Amino acid sequence: MVAEIHAPATRRSGHARLQCERIAGKSAVTTAFATSPLKLLTPRSRGESVWAYLSSFGGGMVAGDETWLDLHTGPGTRCFVGTQASTKIYRNPTHRPCSHRVRAEADENSLLVLAPDPVQSFADSSFSQRQKIFLHPTAGLVLLDWCCSGRVARGERWAFNSYASRIEVFATEAASRPSRRLFLDSLLLSPADGPLDAPMRLGRFNCLALLLLLGPPVASAAQQLLAALATRSVERRAPLIVSASPLGDGALLRIAGESFEDVARELHTHLAFLPAHLGDDPFARKW
Repeated sequence: MVAEIHAPATRRSGHARLQCERIAGKSAVTTAFATSPLKLLTPRSRGESVWAYLSSFGGGMVAGDETWLDLHTGPGTRCFVGTQASTKIYRNPTHRPCSHRVRAEADENSLLVLAPDPVQSFADSSFSQRQKIFLHPTAGLVLLDWCCSGRVARGERWAFNSYASRIEVFATEAASRPSRRLFLDSLLLSPADGPLDAPMRLGRFNCLALLLLLGPPVASAAQQLLAALATRSVERRAPLIVSASPLGDGALLRIAGESFEDVARELHTHLAFLPAHLGDDPFARKW
């Protein structure tokens, strides 16, 4: 493990690695490593679950920043990964895009919760994100990916140059067989295709969110989510629009809201099952 931490590939700027294993009946952090401008905080490094938070020395990403996060949850572990605050993508006058990459592996009977705060892109910024998660057939995944329109109080609404997000989830098979893709989602928001705040595009909405639940550990919660939303009526010009669809033994939830607060409350409602898995509510003092 020491050799791996100090390998040249992990010493590049903006690289973080988190690994947890089950030791003496508890989930425990066995590797936690980050290079500037990334910070990796582990306020709960051992217990019923491991909690870790990503942050940065500059409070966000500036032109040309590139960051990577490698995650590995060992057999039987529970791991929550969030951020200290929203990921701010600062103004980019030189048109150098920022990017973030995540690669995660979840072993048998583990649960990985990736629930960062939303990405907040400032005017004239560019950002791309790609996440690849490899799940053992008995592992569970809760993944939250969301973004806001910008600094609305300053009159910025969807004023960035580009926002792109791509999520891929694979089922890991036997070593002799290739991984099978379970889920793929791509989002590209660009004013090159027309004003983002146009009525037929994002219109009055200021926050978009995607919540993905996959795997046996969260199958029951996924079914409850689908059942709860199946009977909800859709109101004309509602401030919050929610849709859900089954995905194997999981569920996919999409939300569009006029305010971040409304979307956060809706997400918290559907994530109320997490404390039973993690031993505490990671959002109780945040949203």
